[in-house]
Amino acid sequence: MAKHAVRAARMFDGERLVDGGVLILLDGKRIADVHRGWVEAPEGWPVREEPDGTVLPGLVDAHVHLCADAGPDALGRLAGRPETDLDAVVEASLRAHLAAGVTTVRDLGDRRGAVLRWRDREVRDDLPTVVGSGAPVTSVGGHCSSMGGEASGVDGIREAVRLLAAAGADLVKVMASGGVFTPGSDVNRPQFTDQELTAAVTRAHELGLPVTAHAHALSAVEQALRVGVDGIEHCTCVTATGAHVPDAIADRLAASGVAVCATLGTDPAVVTPPEVVAMAARAGLSEAALRDGAATLHRAGVRLVAGSDAGLGPAKPHGILPETLVEYVACDIPATAALAAATSVGAEVCGLGQRKGRIRPGFDADLLIVDGDPTSDITLLRRPPGVYRAGDQVSR
Repeated sequence: MAKHAVRAARMFDGERLVDGGVLILLDGKRIADVHRGWVEAPEGWPVREEPDGTVLPGLVDAHVHLCADAGPDALGRLAGRPETDLDAVVEASLRAHLAAGVTTVRDLGDRRGAVLRWRDREVRDDLPTVVGSGAPVTSVGGHCSSMGGEASGVDGIREAVRLLAAAGADLVKVMASGGVFTPGSDVNRPQFTDQELTAAVTRAHELGLPVTAHAHALSAVEQALRVGVDGIEHCTCVTATGAHVPDAIADRLAASGVAVCATLGTDPAVVTPPEVVAMAARAGLSEAALRDGAATLHRAGVRLVAGSDAGLGPAKPHGILPETLVEYVACDIPATAALAAATSVGAEVCGLGQRKGRIRPGFDADLLIVDGDPTSDITLLRRPPGVYRAGDQVSR
């Protein structure tokens, strides 16, 4: 689109709320300038008026599974699907995210590099930007092993990381503990030795890639901290007595600067099947425990990002990130901190902090418009009247 502008009552710039009027000038795919106050647009610039609206950077969902269609046993069914089917699922998933105001996603587990190959074939400005890990590195028969990332031993893990880098992965995801949806895996225990996990981190860093670790077990969170991962997914700190984030661990996470994605957020209209509730209960992963853990992490000053784990099942559809932020606020996380987790902090963790996640001149023209002030009512994100991707309006 040619030059145009958006005028609104306020903006959340990725870090703070700016009230008293704002005019954002868009020139093609970039933000050309940002003017505070009720100022006139330059001559020849059409203006979209949002007199009670707030403009935000496009949201970043830092934990999605684009290959998973959010149906029952979505991850389990991946193994048997042809890649041509997966391409269609990936595109449909991205469109759902975009409609919810998400303009960047971090895919943390595809099947044998399917998302990375799709991205190589389909460079698209009409869909969210995709940062991808490829298949997660996991133990033999371990959590999500059907995705193709099985490895064992120091040499095997170093080779698995090398292959991911060669395939174009932007980061490495390691399954440091078992997971709820993989029968036979154990959420209470690490899947790798310290030597193996160290090998993954060392090799990835040699190749210029960050590492994030799926970790439910408290022992796996402790191990991930010991070996120097860059991020931790879930971070529920499960033990035999349930999920609980100890204050001492939260303090260590904060001091390390590691990015933690608590993966909250479910569709409130979906009734979770009893068998899924039972699996989560056996692992000690109650909704109350998850929210309490996120609250503990925030109070300690942990670097929180927002990710929904979208695609896993009916309660985790693609485009559910607004509910993640609603749940963050329900954990007594201030709305500005929740929004930063889904904009500036999320963009930094995805390696895109120099061009996404903030409303600044020169940054990508990825914008979200909501009616009213989302720092006063975070649920406004559920009904965005406008989404812009690379300067073009893609949803209204």
